[in-house]
Amino acid sequence: MDRQGLSALFKKMAGVENVVGVGRGHKWVRGKDTGQEATVILVRKKYPKADLTRAAQIPSQIDGTFTDVIEVGDIRLLGDDRKGLQRPARPGISIGHYKVSAGTFGALVHDRDTGEPLILSNNHVLANLSSGADERAKPGDAILQPGMYDGGETPAAVIGHLKRFVPMQLEVGEPKCWIAKLFENMLNKSIHIWRPHYRIQVLRENERENLVDCAVATPVSAEMVTADIVDVGTVVGTKEPKPGMIIKKSGRSSGLTFSIILATDVTLKVGISRSEYGMFAQQILAGPMSMPGDSGSLVLTEDNYAVGLLFAGSDQATMFSSIDRVFEALNVRL
Repeated sequence: MDRQGLSALFKKMAGVENVVGVGRGHKWVRGKDTGQEATVILVRKKYPKADLTRAAQIPSQIDGTFTDVIEVGDIRLLGDDRKGLQRPARPGISIGHYKVSAGTFGALVHDRDTGEPLILSNNHVLANLSSGADERAKPGDAILQPGMYDGGETPAAVIGHLKRFVPMQLEVGEPKCWIAKLFENMLNKSIHIWRPHYRIQVLRENERENLVDCAVATPVSAEMVTADIVDVGTVVGTKEPKPGMIIKKSGRSSGLTFSIILATDVTLKVGISRSEYGMFAQQILAGPMSMPGDSGSLVLTEDNYAVGLLFAGSDQATMFSSIDRVFEALNVRL
């Protein structure tokens, strides 16, 4: 069918419920390209034939050419809506603790015990890098969508409240030993005489490793969030990440990107802030696919199986944690 024929066909089918476009392509059968030319019919969503009215059913052939139906969703211009206020909010957009700049709403998950829906992202996105023993964050804190950096303010942007998080272990921390505290106080009393605006802090090395960087928040109401990830769609399950696996993510800053898993069981030091580091173990390394603000993005296979939660990266690499380990640590499921 030539271009004029396709234009005429589109005008003819424009009134058919669920059809959004037509084109030329190949006939695919059970996920394999047959190489046979076909008239491609684009629909918002594929439905079982039994659920369609007679008028909405696509014929197997049009003018002697086989048809192939492709689900494309609602096609729209890809603007900057990931950083704006959305209700209901979808995974893949800006979110953050009220003290945090902004990260990514990774996925909508559910509490294993109660079944309540929860917003999934990183500790450093939803819990402000909290160790659980500091004042950086506490359960009940406001979660903004969009995040503060993208203009989110209380109370208008409050989409939920921090539910729980896995504590973040920094490479150095405040000592709990009373002797170290006494030594610190003595030093500060002495230095105050000569340098009243200076203070010495005694720090201890922290040998504990982080296995995940994750947290969940309770939405203000179930109607304010949806599970459909921007440019990805519905998550169909989970899979174990393996080297060579092609992966994708949908994030606040760089949108939909693809890469490949390069290594698993990685132990490394990650820069958490300008002066803080954390040791992470049993992590997954992928090629470059993220930018600042993409933290918290769900990492998926090409066919929408979740494999991890993105938390760090550089211009050359991306790091994420196993999604099964994240779910176990937070006691959640899809």
